[in-house]
Amino acid sequence: MQTQVGHVRELVRYPVKSMAGIATESAVLGWHGLEGDRRFAFRRVGDDSGFPWLSASRVAELLLYHPFGVDESSGEPLPTHVRTPDGAQVELRSPELQREIAERFGSAVELMKLKHGIFDDAAVSVISLATISGIGREAGVDLDRRRFRANIVLDTPAGEPFLEDRWVGGTLVFGDVEPGPAVAVTARDVRCMMIGLDPDTGTHDARALKTVVRLNANNAGVYGTVVRRGAIRVGDPARLVTNA
Repeated sequence: MQTQVGHVRELVRYPVKSMAGIATESAVLGWHGLEGDRRFAFRRVGDDSGFPWLSASRVAELLLYHPFGVDESSGEPLPTHVRTPDGAQVELRSPELQREIAERFGSAVELMKLKHGIFDDAAVSVISLATISGIGREAGVDLDRRRFRANIVLDTPAGEPFLEDRWVGGTLVFGDVEPGPAVAVTARDVRCMMIGLDPDTGTHDARALKTVVRLNANNAGVYGTVVRRGAIRVGDPARLVTNA
């Protein structure tokens, strides 16, 4: 069974974990998510835990760093430089940037690149504008969709918040051409304090997260794994395929 659930409103890569995203009109969906997404992260030196990556939950100012430039030598679009909160432009791999991030964190860090990406739960995240709007309306906050750091933002005609929950177990297929790129929806996206961080200032407001906890057991949007590769474009239709 196939049902059209909406169309692609926005595509975003986040090349460096917890830094600002890069919106794009088209992206290649590969086996490890959007090509160029979350390929870099700063590791907390001396942290031997299973998740040593520095994130904005520890250093909110990471959100204010903007990767830019394109290095395609690896076969996917990767940034070469970063614009810092002070407006300086430095090389992503430079000792200067590493020192600045370490000073903000208060301990040593090192930049690492992982070929298959550095993800919290799954390689692709999807959310609808209806869910973002519904949360903001209930919270009394005009929510910037960048707070949710989704790879694919959908405009859904139903306008129902949290409708993504019903997609779990199905497959989202994108585009008009068969067979289109596809993502198996595997889980709801459990939210954390990150959605309370203003992407332009790094200041924290807990109202959004409290609202998600109250309305939908702390879930907003969904995660998925790639089951068919291909190019996705803003404006592409999105269909849900289920066994029902």
